[in-house]
Amino acid sequence: MFGVPIKESVEGMIQKDIELVEKNLKMGDVFDYLIKENKLVIVQDCDSGTILGYLSIYDVPHIMKKYESKYKEVCVKELANTDFELINECSGILSYDKLIENGSYMNIILDKKGDIQGYISSRYIKYTNYEELQEKYTTLKYVTGQINEGISAIDREGVVIFWNKFMEDRYDIPASDIVGKKMSDYLEDTISARVLVTKKDMNDFYHSKNVEDGTDLYGFVQASTVFYNEEFVGVVCTEVDITDATKLSKELELTQEKLNYLEREVKSLSKNDFDEILGNSYALEKSKQLAKQVAKSNSSIMLNGESGTGKEVFARAIHKYSEREGSFIPVNCSAIPQELFESEFFGYAPGAFTGATRVGKSGIFELANNGTIFLDEIGDMPLNMQVKLLRVLQEREFMRVGGNEIIKVNVRVIAATNKDIKQMVREGKFREDLFYRLNVVEIKLPPLRERTGDVGILVYHFLEEQCKENNKPFLKISKEALKVLEKYYWKGNIRELKNTIENMVVLSSGNRIEVDDIPEYIMESINKPKNLEYPMDLNMAIEILEINKIKEALKMAKGNKSKASKILHIPRTTLYYKMNQYNIE
Repeated sequence: MFGVPIKESVEGMIQKDIELVEKNLKMGDVFDYLIKENKLVIVQDCDSGTILGYLSIYDVPHIMKKYESKYKEVCVKELANTDFELINECSGILSYDKLIENGSYMNIILDKKGDIQGYISSRYIKYTNYEELQEKYTTLKYVTGQINEGISAIDREGVVIFWNKFMEDRYDIPASDIVGKKMSDYLEDTISARVLVTKKDMNDFYHSKNVEDGTDLYGFVQASTVFYNEEFVGVVCTEVDITDATKLSKELELTQEKLNYLEREVKSLSKNDFDEILGNSYALEKSKQLAKQVAKSNSSIMLNGESGTGKEVFARAIHKYSEREGSFIPVNCSAIPQELFESEFFGYAPGAFTGATRVGKSGIFELANNGTIFLDEIGDMPLNMQVKLLRVLQEREFMRVGGNEIIKVNVRVIAATNKDIKQMVREGKFREDLFYRLNVVEIKLPPLRERTGDVGILVYHFLEEQCKENNKPFLKISKEALKVLEKYYWKGNIRELKNTIENMVVLSSGNRIEVDDIPEYIMESINKPKNLEYPMDLNMAIEILEINKIKEALKMAKGNKSKASKILHIPRTTLYYKMNQYNIE
């Protein structure tokens, strides 16, 4: 006869004839408990409350034989058996079938507070109702193993009590490993875990990769709550493989996908927007707000920030927000050889020079018509090219190299630099008229060291990104490791942080990033005495000094600007101006 197993609780099977004794007592002190009262003696460390082991009446003959007449003088901590398990009194017997099969003799029962309630021996379970339950459980496992559908169940503590063959094959987790353990130890963010919290039935689709061959897997999962006598007792989950149906659906959509392919590819070039600029610090939000404000205008923009602060990400976001019809074309001015600048920017006519193609070539300005050109590292552009760029920006027209046809364009220019362009203008290394043409609106991007609160946001984003790229399960990061990363002076800003996270993900062998995983040069930088080094550029050195002293004065004045200005011996209006200039909160 087929039967359905009941999730019996161990509570009704607890044997309570126990005596708790301190570890340093002698065998003679507990002899009467064992022989006359036939109690189970549980040995514990009273200082820590740790359970060290147990002694039963069955142990007495062995002890007497081993120690002969001196057995009563032996300390109980040396005699205690250690083959025991600690089990919660609300647990189900079926959760511990593997433990019983392995022959663990004694199960010491604790309540929810961790206090000892009694014990259950494996022998007691086996010779009472466990065999009947095990028979029913085996029958159920056989029946559900023939169903081509996943079936699993967890109790109200999240412990797996059932896992059929479909689930074993699907997730490559044997039932012998996962039954009796929390599902969250093996799988993250499951629908069963969500139902465990909400106590409401749920269903969902999912997509994953086959561990063996990397093929796509699709499934539909339905999780249902289980109540017994109006009390919530667990969750039953069913799962159906819909991989074949999904593949068929994709094939039916293929024709339409081909028609839309080119359009999607073009749009993907400028997929970034302001929502993807991670961080919520005041300095960053101020820069984003200013960028949004000027994005829909035609004015040229100068992005000023250190290397690695995300200037191209900002430029792409401005282009997308502007809703310009043309493409976004990024150009690294420092990567173009001086002799090729003109042909790269304006293209060339057929046969314009030796090696030129017969049909000619379109330049960057033609490709970006009605769109945006992002000129990164503008400070590296040669002076002779600066003159020609200025003319194009003023006249909005140009001719290809070796050509005679005037080509008109409507292009928005966003320039970026990590150099002091104003100083370069004073030194004659950058044209003043071009500077003013490009610097209609200046947006300063704050370095990462001024965005300490954003480091954690970026760390978790890059962890997820790098784990996916390197085919690793998602790694967590300890609080101590995160604090170290927040303290570090990120000279390379976001780019350096991203590379650091990639390094730690690739080299990590655990499931969490710890302080030991952080590169040695970062730890040395954090631990060494902070001797502030100023750059040789006097203007930058003065700026760093002013920022540090203003912050120091504000801290001394507890945020009172009037007091801070007196500490600094400057007018209050000057303090307001400099705080605004340096984005100091």
